Amino acid sequence: MKDFKKYYTIPATPGYVYLALTNPTTIQLWSGEAAEMSTEPGSEFSLWDGSIVGRNIAFEPGKRIVQQWYFGDQPEESIVTIKLHPAGDDSTSVELRHTNIPDQDYEDIVDGWNTMYFGALQEFYEE
Repeated sequence: MKDFKKYYTIPATPGYVYLALTNPTTIQLWSGEAAEMSTEPGSEFSLWDGSIVGRNIAFEPGKRIVQQWYFGDQPEESIVTIKLHPAGDDSTSVELRHTNIPDQDYEDIVDGWNTMYFGALQEFYEE
């Protein structure tokens, strides 16, 4: 199991970034795929046509998202924590921490965070 931590800068306020990560309609706008998402703790979510599935754990509007991502029957939960910090000039510093990523999935997950997830979100707000 491996952990991944990285910071991203998104050219939008923390409130807008939070909505982009939690509203299914907005997720579809920047990802190009339908999403199932709710801000109800304990609810299940699905992104990229089921490529990413899990359970929502906690939300702090405009500040924090905590989710469990499913990777089969692994013994330890894989937890994603996204913290949003104002970065000036209507930008957001996103602190991502993803724990307990299975070794065989690590490279794909890191690439996905950098290109499909936060890379796509950065492009969405830059346009």
